[in-house]
Amino acid sequence: MTAPAPGRAPAPDQAPVPVRVARFRSARRIPAALTALAVLGAAGLFLYDLAAVRAHRPGMEWRRELADQLERRTPADPEVLIGAGVLAVVGAVLLFLALTPGLRGILPMRPPEPDAGVRAGLGRKAAAQVLRDRAMEVSGVRSARVAVRRSRVAVRAQSHFRELDDVRADLEEVLAVGIGELGLAHAPRSRLRVTRAPVGKG
Repeated sequence: MTAPAPGRAPAPDQAPVPVRVARFRSARRIPAALTALAVLGAAGLFLYDLAAVRAHRPGMEWRRELADQLERRTPADPEVLIGAGVLAVVGAVLLFLALTPGLRGILPMRPPEPDAGVRAGLGRKAAAQVLRDRAMEVSGVRSARVAVRRSRVAVRAQSHFRELDDVRADLEEVLAVGIGELGLAHAPRSRLRVTRAPVGKG
């Protein structure tokens, strides 16, 4: 078995096979608490009004006013349309928060075994720092900026000597190894940009 040529990423058959790992979900405690308080407050008002009516006491003024407004207004009135629009937007936001995982700053890692029952995650900033340190070890690289996303790693490097093609080839090899060593469940692809460092700086 021959080794990959210098300056090239590992062959596709050597790359780790992606593993299906669920993303980390945010608890969304603040939206859940606000929604629970709003529902609890509305339920408490209606329960108090119902208890007052059952005790042969006059109902609350706001409920009688609301009942009168509902009798007079139609779905085509602007106030009704605005209120319905606001409720629809609030419902869409709550539905979006319920369905989306959140915690985009944590990347799921590959489990040690398929059925290990262990979940681990790596922060994007930590992954970017590791890859930046690896990029700075390449000869000719003066500075590097790394941004890690779910499916892509964007690297911008500046070289103050050596040919840019040689620096880019070494960076591609180093980044391919570094991304593999992160142990992510879905290894992101790298997008590399190498430029010449300004003369007279640094």
